[in-house]
Amino acid sequence: MVESEKLKKYLKKRNFSNTKEPQGTGESCRGENLLFVIQKHDASSLHYDFRIEVDGVLKSWAIPKGPSTDPQVKRLAIPTEDHPLEYADFEGVIPEEEYGGGTVLIWDRGCYENIRTTEDGALIPLKRCLREGHIVIRLSGRKLTGGYALVRMDKGENGRWLLVKNDDSEADGARNPVSTEEASVVSGRDLQTLYKEEGNG
Repeated sequence: MVESEKLKKYLKKRNFSNTKEPQGTGESCRGENLLFVIQKHDASSLHYDFRIEVDGVLKSWAIPKGPSTDPQVKRLAIPTEDHPLEYADFEGVIPEEEYGGGTVLIWDRGCYENIRTTEDGALIPLKRCLREGHIVIRLSGRKLTGGYALVRMDKGENGRWLLVKNDDSEADGARNPVSTEEASVVSGRDLQTLYKEEGNG
């Protein structure tokens, strides 16, 4: 596996004879465009997993309250282990006895671009943005579009981050997609329907 070192934590936590989650091949499945996905995850607690493609894997954060379209709202983002790119296609039920056991729904998915630049307008590489704990990207999803910033608040690999909507033309303080747009962008199902249909599989 090309990305086995990066996915070491991910692989160690899962029993693939029991879960349908992908093991990963390290190969991009979206061509030249960088991929993002937000998965609604009803595990021990309901949260949203925000994932962006960086250097062959999905860098991941758990967003307890889900993303907002209001620039005044700052959402806590807790870093989790890197996931394989194929995880962006995963929707289903993880067995309760497995790590992250619960229902996973593809809440939003699309492409993104890195838009953080230096003062003279040069694009800052994503690897450096991650290192510095300051990422600014433009999402082109079905539910979320426009600029978002991820900013690390604490030092260290597991330090807390914040996810904040940029104050741009796609910002909307009156909209609350987490509560009004619950269905999967892939299957059209909500969590309850997905569990009923796949929970015994």
